[in-house]
Amino acid sequence: MTVTADSKKRVVIPWAKAGDVFACEQRDENHFHLARLNPPPPPKKMTKAQVRRAIKNSKMKFDMTWEELRELTREP
Repeated sequence: MTVTADSKKRVVIPWAKAGDVFACEQRDENHFHLARLNPPPPPKKMTKAQVRRAIKNSKMKFDMTWEELRELTREP
């Protein structure tokens, strides 16, 4: 197979899909090694109980009411 670079130095790999990521290593002046990188699996969604536990254990806590917060953040 032969591929040709365009004016922007791009080469099309026929079997590559949109969004594929490759690691490219230059072995020497005329040889390159491409390896397709697999994306990590998406993180699992937290359950409602896990979300509530995370909020409860969060360091970001306010000991003020909404009215006190409004007074601090509103212009006079």
